[in-house]
Amino acid sequence: MRLDLARIRDAVSAIDPAFLRSPQFRSWPLDTALGCSVTLKVETLNPVRSFKGRGTELVVSRLLSERRYPSVVCASAGNLGQALAYSGARRGVPVAVFAAANANPVKVERMRSLGAAVHLEGDDIERPRALAREYARTEGAFLVEDSLDVDTCEGAATIALELLAGPARPDVLVIALGGGALASGVGYVTRQLSPDTRVIAVQPAGAPAMALSWRARAVVNTDAVDTIADGVAGRHPIPEVLDDLLEVLDDVTLVDEDLIKRGMRLLLECAGLVVEPSAALGVAAVLGEPERFAGLDVATVVCGSNVAPADFRTWTAPPGARSERVSSVRGAPGSPTPGRGA
Repeated sequence: MRLDLARIRDAVSAIDPAFLRSPQFRSWPLDTALGCSVTLKVETLNPVRSFKGRGTELVVSRLLSERRYPSVVCASAGNLGQALAYSGARRGVPVAVFAAANANPVKVERMRSLGAAVHLEGDDIERPRALAREYARTEGAFLVEDSLDVDTCEGAATIALELLAGPARPDVLVIALGGGALASGVGYVTRQLSPDTRVIAVQPAGAPAMALSWRARAVVNTDAVDTIADGVAGRHPIPEVLDDLLEVLDDVTLVDEDLIKRGMRLLLECAGLVVEPSAALGVAAVLGEPERFAGLDVATVVCGSNVAPADFRTWTAPPGARSERVSSVRGAPGSPTPGRGA
């Protein structure tokens, strides 16, 4: 296991307080709708509207202490890039982000507004990943690879320190799974501090690579994705992260697009939360298997809210309502496809 509880506790001091002590609460209307007690850990009320800032704060803080690199670079679908741009700007560290040409325009705009130099090229995340590696080699920049860089996992793990600080521990923690930083970090701390809590990760059925890999106990790459949840839409799991997930997860489940949209709609109607599709995966899992969670104390992390208003209105509209646009992520070899959900 690459993660360490002592390091995770120490990490808190390196993270901007804007990302710490995020709200967590029960929504009684959501309890009624889902048939179980649900605690929401809300990671959207911060400068980058996602949990990613916890990890990038740790990464950039460590790099400054080492004083070995003049700048940082990453490949990103958007949330990691925003978080890295924020952490770099806060400390005067230049940031470059490589993203696919079809990256979420809301996320691209916010990366640039936070000061990152954003380069858009390629049909999917694999081209940006190669360009980021080349940039790191030629410019001497530090390459931040989400989930592979253990700091991104241990930064995310601080969420669980807060979630589990109270005397009551959930029966089940249901958490979104993309590249694995969130699931491995939060899952690891939960294993250490609340071993009786079951940890269930959730992926879209249209982007199941890590779920297939976890079930096979070996990396399974996929050829295509088809999901609105761009933040977790990946095709090539990282072996080291899979090894961690095999240690900390009890199960990985898949949800379809309709369940994701219903989860987004419920979070709006019952808790007043505007979320991106990835953040609704936990609620979607409960909607998909209500008998599995009936009567239990369930916790889930609402991990991001970087969503275009038009997309949100379309995805959360009641069935049969007229839609404004549809912006799902689809891809196959040679066509636009996201990578590890960063």
